[in-house]
Amino acid sequence: INYDFPLDRDTYLHRVGRAGRFNTRGLAVNFLLAEGEDDKVLADVQNGFKVKIAEMPSEIDPVKYV
Repeated sequence: INYDFPLDRDTYLHRVGRAGRFNTRGLAVNFLLAEGEDDKVLADVQNGFKVKIAEMPSEIDPVKYV
């Protein structure tokens, strides 16, 4: 869980890279400021790693993460 969103793409990778290991799927929860620098870093993460970080769904299937 990132209560304070990382300041750059490499720090984000370092933090969430530990979420999924040993052939398991990881889950990262990020809290972002409504306005500010978080938007820029989020865009950099998504563009740099070719991923889409979606809003948290209302329900999460825990079976996917074991």
